[in-house]
Amino acid sequence: MGVLDLFDLSGKVALVTGSNRGLGQAMALGLAEAGASVIGTGVGDDAETARAIQALGRTYGYHALDLLKATPSDLQALVAAVAQQMGRLDIVVNNAGMIRRAPLMAFTEADWDDVMAVNLKAMFFLSQAAAGVLPTGGKIINVASMLSYQGGVFVPSYTASKHGVMGITRAMANELAPRGINVNAIAPGYMTTDNTEAIRADVDRNASILARIPYGRWGTPDDLKGAAVFLASRASDYLNGTIIPVDGGWLAR
Repeated sequence: MGVLDLFDLSGKVALVTGSNRGLGQAMALGLAEAGASVIGTGVGDDAETARAIQALGRTYGYHALDLLKATPSDLQALVAAVAQQMGRLDIVVNNAGMIRRAPLMAFTEADWDDVMAVNLKAMFFLSQAAAGVLPTGGKIINVASMLSYQGGVFVPSYTASKHGVMGITRAMANELAPRGINVNAIAPGYMTTDNTEAIRADVDRNASILARIPYGRWGTPDDLKGAAVFLASRASDYLNGTIIPVDGGWLAR
């Protein structure tokens, strides 16, 4: 077996949350390009992702589910439906996320609870459900953030949730490693997504961010494809509980 064969995902089935746009869409497409069949979940239309993946000759399906309102039972049912539909489940990408911005003293309970519900609670209970069906060699990939390492400004619940993603990634890795399931995370840097639209529109803030990124540009969703395929593949079999920054050098600065 050559080293490139380790990255081949042919015959694998991946479940990607928030697959209809942004980072989730790019990672879903990257997994399909590596050979995987992909099932997406999220809110709203997913036709663009479906067309792109099906154009590759890969299988794609979609289960509409609002993670803000989803219960642990809903997530158990989602995993069961995917496993039944596809006959297996090998890879889970917990990508879906939410951010709310407000100064610390004005931050509301609703904004705290909503962000925690999507970014942390849904991620944990979907992973818990998936762990019950993932085979030896199964992969769970969480999406952390630069704010898993830093405090940020005006995003206390997002920061708390992404610190939590880092911690839970490590905790799950410890428990699931004996079963041959790898749990790791990707920490995207500043990416051109809907979540960063307001920051990119702020001329001064945008300039200060670019000045700190050694690579000299914002990241794009496609920049996550390689890390996602690596963490989903046999090439990462001995990597566990690790968070990989994909940040253009932001943390190194």
